Amino acid sequence: MLSCLERKIPPPIVALAAAGLMWLLAEKFGLPRYRASYQSIICGLLVAFGLLVDFAAVWLFWRVGTTVNPMSPHKASNLVTSGIYRYTRNPMYVGNLIFLMAWLVWLGAPYGLIGLIAYVIYTVQYQIKPEERALSALFGDEYGFFCSSVRRWF
Repeated sequence: MLSCLERKIPPPIVALAAAGLMWLLAEKFGLPRYRASYQSIICGLLVAFGLLVDFAAVWLFWRVGTTVNPMSPHKASNLVTSGIYRYTRNPMYVGNLIFLMAWLVWLGAPYGLIGLIAYVIYTVQYQIKPEERALSALFGDEYGFFCSSVRRWF
């Protein structure tokens, strides 16, 4: 049974909400922040890695001709298990998480981890689990084997 929140908010919007929460914690509560000369470099590397992960996933979906729309997993026409999907079942969500890590470093606010944790919990409960049910119904044992051999995140 679907919860009223399942697949209702697009994952990039959830990531933006988590980023907003992280910013609020950093800017509005007067908690200590940390600055270091290497923050920009780390942020740049994380953003580049996040883009690489996202583009690798989207490219594979495009190549096999299946939907990238996370709101409609029931429209998937192919199960992608190659490339980056050999390491994570959800590389696009991992990419969002990497962007949030870059934001955390940029803000210099370790308590922003609350936003990262909120993103992961929400995404697993209201996006990934419903997707898994839909993909299991579509691809059966093939998807079950994929789930047993590849992790959700890393």
